[in-house]
Amino acid sequence: MQQILGHDQHLQTFQTAIELGRMHHAWILSGPAGIGKSLVAKAVSTAILDPTEPLHHMGRGGEASTQTQRLIEAGTHPDLHIIHRELSASSKNSRLRERKQMNIPLDLLKEKLLGGRTSDGVVHEAAAYRTPVISKAKSFIIDEAERLDLPGQNSLLKTLEEPPPATYIFLVTNRPERLLPTIRSRCQHMRFGPLSHEEMDQWVVSSEIEISPADTKIILPFCEGAPGVAHLAIKRGLAEWIQSLEPILSYLDRGQWPPDAAPMMAERIDVWAKAVVSENPRASKDAANREGAEMMLRILADHARRRFRIDNDGLEQICVLIDRIAEAEQQFQAGLNLKHVLEALTAEWASPLVG
Repeated sequence: MQQILGHDQHLQTFQTAIELGRMHHAWILSGPAGIGKSLVAKAVSTAILDPTEPLHHMGRGGEASTQTQRLIEAGTHPDLHIIHRELSASSKNSRLRERKQMNIPLDLLKEKLLGGRTSDGVVHEAAAYRTPVISKAKSFIIDEAERLDLPGQNSLLKTLEEPPPATYIFLVTNRPERLLPTIRSRCQHMRFGPLSHEEMDQWVVSSEIEISPADTKIILPFCEGAPGVAHLAIKRGLAEWIQSLEPILSYLDRGQWPPDAAPMMAERIDVWAKAVVSENPRASKDAANREGAEMMLRILADHARRRFRIDNDGLEQICVLIDRIAEAEQQFQAGLNLKHVLEALTAEWASPLVG
C-alpha cells in the first residue's frame, strides 16, 4: 500500500468522520494535479471497505496485509469502482470504445455507476444501488471529475440527492469550478495543497525513483509540490526539455523571435503524445497531445513566474505574458491547432506586450 505524504490533516478528518459514524456520502477532493488526491480517496475507500484494519493505519503505506487490501491493490475488489475516461476503451459499448477519450461521457457513467439505457440500447443495472459483494459498503472514485460531461453531471445529481445506503462517492478534480453548483452543494468539499519541500525530498527517497542530483534540482522546483507531476516529468525527460528551452525563452524575453521556437515546442509535445500512445495503444492521441501541451505550457509559465520574482522593471509585461500563456491553454482545450497556437504565442512573446 502506497504511503501518502503531506496530507495528514485530511486523513485525520476522514478517520474522525468514520470513527464517529459521520462519514458524508459524497466528497469533492480538489487541488492541483498530481498532489495525491486520488491516493487519499483510495486510502479512505480501503478503510471503509476493510474494517479489520486499524483506522490510524490509513495512508501509512506498507505491505497489503489483508485480503481486502490485496484485492484493492490488484484492482479487483468488487466494491471499489474507480471511474476515469480511459475506461471507455474496455466498454462493451462499441460507440464508447471508438470515441476519443477526451471526457467522461454519460454512457460511461451509466455503465459504471448510475445504470440505465445507454446509446447502444443496453440497459445497465445501477452499480450504486447494488448490494455490496464482499464488504459492507461500496465506494466510487471519479478521477478527473471535471471531465464529466454536462448530461453526466445532471444525471449524477439524483444519486447525490438520494444516496443509496453504505455508498460513498469521491469526485477528484483539479478544476472544481467545472462541476455544476448543484453538485458542489451536495458534496463535502475538501481542498488539498501542494507538498512542502521537505515532503518532496522525502518522496524522492521513499519512491526510490532514479533521478540524478542535477535533474532533481530542475524537476522539484518545477513540479511545485506535486509528486505526480514530478513522476511524469522524470519519466518523460522534462529536465532536458527545460534545459533546451531556456536559451530560446531567453531570446523571446529580449524581444528576439527564433523561427524554430514553436516547431521545437510542437515536436516535444508530439514526442510526449507518441510515448503515451506507445504505452497504451487505446489512449487518445488528441488527449495525449493536450497532456503534452499542458506540460509545455507549465514549463513556459514556470519560466515567466521565475522572471517575475527577479525582474522588477518588466513586471507589467510579465503579467501580460502569464495571461497570454493561460489564454493559449484555453485555446488548446477548445481544440485550436497546436502549431498555430504556439506560433502566435511565441510571436507575441517577442513583441511589446503593453504600451
